[in-house]
Amino acid sequence: MMLVAVTALLKKDLLIEWRKKHTFFGVMLYVAATVFVINLMNGQAEASMWNVLFWITQLFVAINSVAKSFLQESEERFRYYYTITTPQAFMLAKLIYSVGLQLIMSLITLLLFHILLGSPLENNLLFTALAALGGTSLSIVFTFLSAIAAKAQQNASLMAILGFPIVAPILLILSRLALKTMNTVVVNGWWGLFMVLILLNILIIGLSLILFPFLWKE
Repeated sequence: MMLVAVTALLKKDLLIEWRKKHTFFGVMLYVAATVFVINLMNGQAEASMWNVLFWITQLFVAINSVAKSFLQESEERFRYYYTITTPQAFMLAKLIYSVGLQLIMSLITLLLFHILLGSPLENNLLFTALAALGGTSLSIVFTFLSAIAAKAQQNASLMAILGFPIVAPILLILSRLALKTMNTVVVNGWWGLFMVLILLNILIIGLSLILFPFLWKE
């Protein structure tokens, strides 16, 4: 039953995204414009600056594309969902959809960085995997924060307040991990940081599934 409910909710989100595809293309345009402006202002950045700019761009892409997942749902829709599904299925569907959307955006951002800002990467495959993991982490965090904000009278500013203590360490870890892909220098504790990020994702998913039912009842 859980799988059927999650699948149906995913189809619903995909249909809504397709009908409002101008939003998706608007985010893509935002990404392209951001990278283009960086290129005009700074040209092809050195490796460390390239790394910083990439993850900051990823952060703003996540805010613009993923954070709206709950905020776009009206109170009347929530009442309807309450009658047809469980909070765990609803939250899981939102997480899966947000992760998929952010993965697409992450790959597009990386491609644009390669085209417009060059590539200081020594290991493109590893950085692509890291970009996917980073996009997953950011999408999970902002989906959960979006659920909280949606139940606080649609207060989007609440996401910024709650998100900073969580997102800042994630970005620092991602930036540190990315150093391995840009040079051949050994980075001590690389796999430890990698596992910390994966465990943090699992922890946030677990907290989402545990805490969201309490928000669901409000």
